[in-house]
Amino acid sequence: MAFFCCGRAGHGGETHETFIAQLIGVTTTQVTVCADGAPNKGRRQTALTGARPACTLQTLRLTGPGLPSEKEIMMQNDTYCRNVILSGCSGGGKSTLLAELERRGFETVPEPGRRIVAEELQAEGRALPWVNLEAFARRAIDMSFRDRERLNSAEGWVFFDRGLIDAAVALEYAAGVAVTDTLGKTSRFHFQVFLTPPWPEIYAIDADRQHGLDEAVGEYQRLLDACGQLGYEKIILPKTDVGKRADFVLDRLSGH
Repeated sequence: MAFFCCGRAGHGGETHETFIAQLIGVTTTQVTVCADGAPNKGRRQTALTGARPACTLQTLRLTGPGLPSEKEIMMQNDTYCRNVILSGCSGGGKSTLLAELERRGFETVPEPGRRIVAEELQAEGRALPWVNLEAFARRAIDMSFRDRERLNSAEGWVFFDRGLIDAAVALEYAAGVAVTDTLGKTSRFHFQVFLTPPWPEIYAIDADRQHGLDEAVGEYQRLLDACGQLGYEKIILPKTDVGKRADFVLDRLSGH
């Protein structure tokens, strides 16, 4: 069967075969890059054009039992290559950036963590990051899966404030569950992940953020490590005003 992969492989140093194998949970021996008229020798790339941002298709041949259908893969990747993660250090301006992107007309998804904290505080629950981090992370994972499912037919770029990868990293830190086990065969996000760096000058503790800067920096480092492990390209956002940050993100995405 042929596999149509959206985004780019190889940016993290892995081959296209390794990238696809990790994506759908098979071995690299089951993946072969193909080209027009010359199986196993090179690759074929086609750009999707039109009203929606461009998305690259890679054609690969898969062998082995239990693999998803070609139709299923194409439907998944045509959507999810436009799902973009905003992550990074807590208190670094992610939510402000998300609001600016929403103001410009893009679909956005607010941070699961803040929604969970609001619900737990109202219900006097204990799935709070400063009370029970594992329970909090598991709730964030469930919410993140639902967010993606809800937006699986969205057109254009969709920006996520934290989300699934961040929640998986939190669960690994709290309970030792590997990020790759949590994500399983979940469709990948856009290959570029935008991260806010630590920004002490604007960092502030509030009702939803009760940890100090040192703890926030530790989380930031874990996110950097996880994004690299998962093969995403890490884009560090500049420390500048929100308008210029939004321009920076959209400029980086404009060629993809």
